[in-house]
Order: sequence, then C-alpha cells, then structure tokens
Amino acid sequence: MTPPVTLQISLAPSDHRLAAEILPHQIRTWRGQVAEILLTIDLHRSRGRFADGWAGGRDAILALANSIAGARVVAVDDGPEAMAAVSREFFGGRPIPRKDHRGGPYYSYFFALHAATHPRVLHCDADMMFGGGSPTWVAEACALLDENPDVLLTAPLPGPPAPDGRLRELPGRRLARPEFAYEFPDVSTRVFLLDRNRWRDRLGALRPGLAAPRGFILALLEGNPPRQLPERLLAAELERRHLRRIDFLGQAPGMWSLHPPYRGADFFAKLPALVRRVEAGDMPPEQLGFHDVCDQLVDWSEGRQRLAERRWWRRLREKK
Repeated sequence: MTPPVTLQISLAPSDHRLAAEILPHQIRTWRGQVAEILLTIDLHRSRGRFADGWAGGRDAILALANSIAGARVVAVDDGPEAMAAVSREFFGGRPIPRKDHRGGPYYSYFFALHAATHPRVLHCDADMMFGGGSPTWVAEACALLDENPDVLLTAPLPGPPAPDGRLRELPGRRLARPEFAYEFPDVSTRVFLLDRNRWRDRLGALRPGLAAPRGFILALLEGNPPRQLPERLLAAELERRHLRRIDFLGQAPGMWSLHPPYRGADFFAKLPALVRRVEAGDMPPEQLGFHDVCDQLVDWSEGRQRLAERRWWRRLREKK
C-alpha cells in the first residue's frame, strides 16, 4: 500500500536549467512511494544570487512542471488571504517573511507544506539528487516517525554511504539502529520528511528571528528581509523542545541524497551524465560519505570564483 505522503518539490524560475534534468530524476525516484506529487513554483522574484536566470526561466519552469504526468502544479500564493492561512498554521498569525536575508526562500517553504494534501510531506529542493533507489524508503521513514514521537524530521542519508558508514564533514551522531542512521543537531531544508500534525503539536507557533549581524548587513545591501534562514529557526526549536532529526539509509539498496554546491558551465555540461551516475550508484571513492557533489565529478572552480566575487564585504564596497 502506498503511504499517504505528499512528495513536494520546490521550484523557481532560476531552477529551470538544472530542473530539466533533475526534476524527472526526482519523479522517477519517488513516484511509486507517495500518494501525491505537488510541484510548487515560487514566481516572486528574488534579489541577490537567487535572482540568477529569473527573467528567462519563468516560462521554462512552468512548462517543465506542467509536463509531469499526474503532478499538481501550484504557484506560491503570497496574497493576503493565503499568507494569513499559512501564518495561522505555522506562525500563530504572525507575519511571515517572503525571503530570508540572502533572498532565498522562506514563505514558500511553509506555503508548500500548507498546500500538501497529506499531513506527511516529503520535501526536496529542485537541485537534490537521490541514489540507492530503495522502493521502501518512504514507508520506512513513516515507520520511524511512528515509533519515535520525538523525531520531527527525517531524510535520506546525506551522501552515498562510505564502507565504514562514516560521514566526512556533517556533525551527525551515529545511531545503533537503524543501520547507517545519524542524529543531527541542525536542520536542512534541502530534503526532509515530516508530519505536519506532529509539527503543530510539538512546535506550536514559530517566531521568525532576525539574521546575525553579517546577514543583516547583506539584507540591507540587497533589499531583502533581515530574517535568519528558516533552518536556523527550526534548529533552535528542535534543541529547545528536545526533538530530533534523523537521516538514514534504510534497507538495501537504501536511499541517499547528493547536493550540487555551486553552478557553472562544467556542472550543466555534465549534469545528464551525473544524474545517470547517481542513479547507477557509480560514485568515486572521494564521494563516499560526502553530501555535496565532489570535485572528482564536477570542476567547481567557476562556481567557487563566482561565490568569492559575491562576498558581502565586496558588495558593501561596491555600494559606496
């Protein structure tokens, strides 16, 4: 029996190039394990690095989303009635920032959860790839939630598993069971499965927090709301309320995630082959236990250079 879970994928016009390859991959990976596919598209233009490719990508991302058979495609509604409804569910009626201090998504995450048909939602960002291909991972994740009332979030193992099961960088604490499972002190909004009913019961009404001083300056530079990232807010709530996030591989062949840390010409040129390698589990030794696509798979020099050129102190100097 298919678990009553909504697969929700967040899209934006700036995602159109990578989503052309990754969205069909995500649908192939998860379609047989969920009861609903919900594609939410944030058409509210961002500022800063999240605005790249926005103007030319709107029609392309809408056409791509509407080409997915059986998917429900919903544009993020930031009108007053919709924002009020989302706020009542997650923020106790308090105003919700449209974007975080970087210009990244904020309100759209919560709108997407609110729009899901089912209380349990498997969310993933547009750039997330998945290997292993387990057809039972969602059912296993639901069982994990059922058996552990203090677990708020769960997700596939970050990165293909290393032979010894260790993670190269992430600060997870390995658990005795299930095998290849880690408890994390922080929250990632890249991919997670949660139960909205548990969320409301255990978290109550959230309060959007202000960004740290550097983020506050960045927000002022680019005209974004000076709000901390939603994952920072959620991580603080997990700690305060003694709740947990557990990422796990699951029964063989398991499920793991992979994230591209940058964008660049080499990434887009290699993306079709990269998706095929992820699906086949064809990963170099340097990738095992690592959550971001490694340099042995993609030349990230262009992406690193672009990021260095956008450092906040450089932009501050340019504004003078």
